Amino acid sequence: MKAEIITIGDEILIGQIIDTNSQWIGKELNKIGVSVHQISSIQDERVHILNALKEAQERVDIVIITGGLGPTKDDITKKTIAEYFNDNEIVEYPEVIENIKRLFKKVNHPFNEVQKYQAHLPSKATLLPNRYGTAPGMWFYENNTVFVSLPGVPYEMKGLMSHEVLPRIQEKFELPFILHRTIHTYGQGESVIAEQIEDFENNLPLHIKLAYLPSFGKVRLRLSAKGDNLEFVTETLNAEVNKLQELISDIIVGLDEEQTIEKSLGDSLKSTQKTLGVAESLTGGKIAATLVSIPGASSYFKGGFVVYSAELKQSLLDVPKAVIEEHTVVSKEVAELMAKATLERLNTDYAISVTGNAGPTTDNNDKSVGLVYIGIATKATVEVHEFNFGKPREKVINKTVNKALELLLKKNM
Repeated sequence: MKAEIITIGDEILIGQIIDTNSQWIGKELNKIGVSVHQISSIQDERVHILNALKEAQERVDIVIITGGLGPTKDDITKKTIAEYFNDNEIVEYPEVIENIKRLFKKVNHPFNEVQKYQAHLPSKATLLPNRYGTAPGMWFYENNTVFVSLPGVPYEMKGLMSHEVLPRIQEKFELPFILHRTIHTYGQGESVIAEQIEDFENNLPLHIKLAYLPSFGKVRLRLSAKGDNLEFVTETLNAEVNKLQELISDIIVGLDEEQTIEKSLGDSLKSTQKTLGVAESLTGGKIAATLVSIPGASSYFKGGFVVYSAELKQSLLDVPKAVIEEHTVVSKEVAELMAKATLERLNTDYAISVTGNAGPTTDNNDKSVGLVYIGIATKATVEVHEFNFGKPREKVINKTVNKALELLLKKNM
């Protein structure tokens, strides 16, 4: 069973907003056994919409459309979809009008006649009630293809998908089971891992696929299995996950989507009852933000310092001016002193310090762009690791965050 997602709206195409709807819809469809074949973003323009619907119908069984369902003149999706199905008859739904009035009354907003347009649906459409907004969804079934039109507002779309669309798809179609397992690895590149597990990959069963998902010094390996028998799919997928774990056990830090490096580190610190503080220069607080993205981080993360300038390194962490003048702020010596001071000031078991050149300039020092020093301090020792993460700036910063967390995880294992 294949689906296509079409997002309508110029605001996506010009980069004014990010299309998070398609990502969420794709995940939810996959959970019930529907494979997303294609995702498209198109203009809110009649011919473009008609062509997109025609092409999608030739490719897939289910077409999910989001956007363009407002009451204003620039929202032409409903009218164009009616044209696509040769449907000239309009049905007014009083319950939609009552829902709009109810929503407007909550926010003390006057109801006006233009809002009645929201209650006008093509006669071939099945009404999908929208609990959270004024525009209802629409369900069409034409030539063995389901078409669903949903509002683009994310929380409205999610409500309609969860309460109306997904249950209808499950009722209408016999769907296979699609399961995924994700293994998080750190410290080795995609090509190195691929060479290491080449025989494993070549001998995977036909119903199981392996995908490499690299990002800034970490690689996720996703195994996906598809079949009609849930027990068979589950057992065979688990067997292949176990084989893969044995092959790369030294670089695995977690399993499944939620078990990220920050989650694994948090679990490790909790289990050992250790605490952590950070001092960040080039990452500007991103290590701290990553750590506190995990619920319960307050049990092990005490806080940190963002010391972006040389002056703050001196005043907040007592890094001597003479050391900075002799070695520059991008140096092993400064990273070591930052880590030591953080450990002392926050009274933690561990401290991470990072300093380096993220680029594009070198800020009046002779160190190359991409050069990074990461310090890991304990009450007994301080280790400083040197890396060159190259360019561009985003890559340097994100690799520094991931590598710092990886180093501490290995230290605390």
